[in-house]
Amino acid sequence: MKKMHVKRGDTVKVIAGKDKGKEGKIITAIPADGKVIVEGVAVAKRHQKARVQGQESGIIHKEMPIDASNVMRV
Repeated sequence: MKKMHVKRGDTVKVIAGKDKGKEGKIITAIPADGKVIVEGVAVAKRHQKARVQGQESGIIHKEMPIDASNVMRV
């Protein structure tokens, strides 16, 4: 497990990848994989099935993990 240069709650800027230039706050850090989840960055659509009868199904937007080396603390 590597030491990460960012932690949960830090404001970071994406320096590489499709979301380059975007800024956001770290929601979750995953040190075992060297990844972070940044608020509003790397958002993917996921189709969710209703699990109980009263719950609605539909498309939800979810932040996906990105490599910690692709972010810089602001």
